[in-house]
Amino acid sequence: MNKPCPYGTHRVIAPIGALPQSADIIDNTMVCQSNEILISVKTLNIDSASFTQIKSACEGNESKMIEMIESIVSKRGKMQNPVTGSGGMLLGVVKEIGTDLNIDLNVGDSIATLVSLSLTPLKIYKIKQLYLDKDQIDIDGEAILFQTGIYAKIPSDLPADLVLSALDVAGAPAQVAKLVKPGNRVLIIGAGGKSGVLCSYQARKSAGKDGYVYGLIYDQREYADLYNLGVCDEIIIADARIPMDVYKKVMAASHNEKMDVTINVVNVPSTEMASILPTKDFGIVYFFGMATSFSKAALGAEGIKSEATMMIGNGFTSGHDELTLNLLRESKLLYDLFNKRYGAGE
Repeated sequence: MNKPCPYGTHRVIAPIGALPQSADIIDNTMVCQSNEILISVKTLNIDSASFTQIKSACEGNESKMIEMIESIVSKRGKMQNPVTGSGGMLLGVVKEIGTDLNIDLNVGDSIATLVSLSLTPLKIYKIKQLYLDKDQIDIDGEAILFQTGIYAKIPSDLPADLVLSALDVAGAPAQVAKLVKPGNRVLIIGAGGKSGVLCSYQARKSAGKDGYVYGLIYDQREYADLYNLGVCDEIIIADARIPMDVYKKVMAASHNEKMDVTINVVNVPSTEMASILPTKDFGIVYFFGMATSFSKAALGAEGIKSEATMMIGNGFTSGHDELTLNLLRESKLLYDLFNKRYGAGE
């Protein structure tokens, strides 16, 4: 292994010169280098787009899904779906801290990593349980966190499984808090999902009483949960892969007023134009989902003469972990919804 690098390039096997996220193969030898943290892994929270793709490819067969996940990690040294390119995050306990690190962390601390599994050296010894409804798997395994990797300690006032689920998508509501201004019209595409309900809640806070929040969902079964949360002025049921249908329904709900901000948090491809069409010229489209195609978004916007500002969903923004966990703390309705879906007693 090469001299330790803050960004983890010393673990890149192929291609030489790549960073760990873009590398095809990384070294997952579980020996803690001087600038690394060794973690005993309890749970993997697989990125929604990745988990959906694996589930579809295996036709929902859990044994085949487990085999595919084990194969990916075995070949690549990390959990990076070769189709979606995305990873996820993990929950574990600190096992060892590199001698060069001076950090506020101790052996035995429970943490959730806030960097993608697509760049995290990982070794799975055993997959103990797979949760089809949570995009999670419990494992016996170990992982390495690089010197520049960020993490969050699991707080004592919230269950670890809820924290893991929320922190997996913490970048989305935190970006909503930055982008949405009082009085804005906001469209959340995928509003009924994990990141969607958090974004809808934050959009309501940020847009205020003079703003409007429109939640677009595909699955009728998500309607009641989103409605009971009480944050959307209108809930629209449509398939985001059919852009003109979305456009017509959004325009009907908003009385032909286009959106100031559109947030796309879906986990399926080909939803770019459904996000761009209802957004104002010089409005903002934020693509958080890992199924987004840059070329479809850029060329599609050009094709309809849209000057909307399009943003790629960066999973990190300063303070995103605390902002997201505080949403669960301040809203019993949101907390109860997460507990019903992602809690241990589900």
